[in-house]
Amino acid sequence: MTQNSKVSRRQILSAHQTGQKIRRIAFEIYEQNFEEKGIIIAGIAGEGFAFAKRLVAELTEISPLDAQLIELRFDKNIHQQSPILFDRELNVENQVVIVADDVLNTGRTLAFALEPFLKVPMKKVQVAVIVDRSHHKFPIHADYVGYSLSTTLTEHVEVVLSRAEEEGVYLK
Repeated sequence: MTQNSKVSRRQILSAHQTGQKIRRIAFEIYEQNFEEKGIIIAGIAGEGFAFAKRLVAELTEISPLDAQLIELRFDKNIHQQSPILFDRELNVENQVVIVADDVLNTGRTLAFALEPFLKVPMKKVQVAVIVDRSHHKFPIHADYVGYSLSTTLTEHVEVVLSRAEEEGVYLK
């Protein structure tokens, strides 16, 4: 990372605060799904998957839920639906699935990510995000939100979970 990119961003949540948000979301997930034997946490590749890994670790620590982790991989930068790939085979039929991503902005990425789960019978599909920017263009609502942040359309929110030395939430 260059010196200019560090200067041009402002930290909104520290690593500690981000960790607290993730732990609170894990407790909320457990509260809403305590009758289940297990759930699937499907993280969107990148920081969304890093968030999903942290959720699974927290859920394992605080609950008896069998939390399975899968990674959803697809090209978020193209404007039409790209194929959604799972990192491993996992039966999702009649399961509770929580789709996890770092930031909910327009909802397009999460709308695409829900596609494979809408093709099979599901018990419940929910969405968890660390930051909700509320610039929704798609009918996507996050069931679990760490932090709601009002921003302009030109601002960018960056969540860093995969680099320990920079962990936190930043506004650019």
